[in-house]
Amino acid sequence: MKLFFKDESFSYELLRTVGYSAYGGADIGECLETASRITEGDFGGWYRAWKLTADRVSALGERALKEGHPVSARDAFLRAANYYRTSEFYLHGLDDAAALESSRLGRANFEQAIALMPHRSSMLTIPYEGTTLPGYLFQPATGSGPRPTLIVCTGFDGTQEELYMNVAMAAMERGYNVLTFEGPGQGAVIREQQLPFRHDWERVISPVIDYALTRPEIDRRRLALLGVSYGGYFTARAAAFDRRLAALVVVDGLYDLYDAALTMLVPPSARALLAQLDAPQAPELDAFIERLKDVSTGARWALNHGPWAFGVANAREFVARLRRYTLKGVAEHIQCPTLVCEAEHDQFFRGQPEQFFEALAGPKTYARFTAADAAEEHCHVGANRLMNQRVFDWLDDVLPHPSLPIEDAETSREPTHARRAQLEERPFL
Repeated sequence: MKLFFKDESFSYELLRTVGYSAYGGADIGECLETASRITEGDFGGWYRAWKLTADRVSALGERALKEGHPVSARDAFLRAANYYRTSEFYLHGLDDAAALESSRLGRANFEQAIALMPHRSSMLTIPYEGTTLPGYLFQPATGSGPRPTLIVCTGFDGTQEELYMNVAMAAMERGYNVLTFEGPGQGAVIREQQLPFRHDWERVISPVIDYALTRPEIDRRRLALLGVSYGGYFTARAAAFDRRLAALVVVDGLYDLYDAALTMLVPPSARALLAQLDAPQAPELDAFIERLKDVSTGARWALNHGPWAFGVANAREFVARLRRYTLKGVAEHIQCPTLVCEAEHDQFFRGQPEQFFEALAGPKTYARFTAADAAEEHCHVGANRLMNQRVFDWLDDVLPHPSLPIEDAETSREPTHARRAQLEERPFL
């Protein structure tokens, strides 16, 4: 699906931003007016146009708050937060100072917005390996007692504030708590703490689960995990090693990040060059990787963003590091019910959801989103309401019934209210 731009990456990122209008995170007119000021493929122009819009909308929020209009202020701050996130997207590895400024402004506007929301929000500090990870706990406005809870993990370039518009608001509408967080390589953790990505994300998410289970608002029997984009790999790692989860959702399925990168970037005729990945000097391969930046805007972005987020010196080291990020020999250990989503025209994960689904040995369901659904883009941007309908309808079906005794839920880790047979009979959603 192309929106405004001919450039695939610019069109996708615009659709991603516009898509959050479904949950109040954008106004379509503001987005299209901003896009009209951007030249195709111009990273600096993209930043300046979105930053200008974000500043203007943030000022609207400040004015509304000062004049005693909290709903108007809330709406403006939430849109501004999304626009600041969009403004910094292409800057990493190019202008980190400007990216950091936009990141901080985005978080500040987001925190102003959620303070004015009718639901309950808490900012979290989650213990992790001698330091902490930032998080939020979002709870529906009404009701009390432990609730089913979804832990949501973002991916290669997202932020937890984005997850609020992507998943959390839909979850709260359905009576779920949502716990979001950022780990190494993501959001404020890479920007403020300079902690890069690591492949063994079970060591990141298990401390988050430890923390979640200390909260009285969270029903320990109905704790599910959802990973967005590259977060599908992270959450699958966690589910393979941690038996405390009642369900796993991956949007979208990712089995092997290195293979996905090769499919997206490297033609088969050039793959022999990759034998030089570990060589002390590989000028021919280095030159080839630099030329990849001219292939597409998306390749240029990924090869700038990747070394920064992975904490390596150059694009060749980044590509080499991707080989660690695989679920081969891991996915088959996942025991909880798993929903694997696929996007028909996914430009990043082509073929990956099928591989992941086939590797799963436990109860599993496959959800394919198509162009006929208007949901064919990676992570179904622009079709957020449809995505959430299918995800949460599935979760409602597979999570243990609240009347199940705690000890049964903890020992089983299976759908325990007569849904197991139905899951096995209908593997596609």
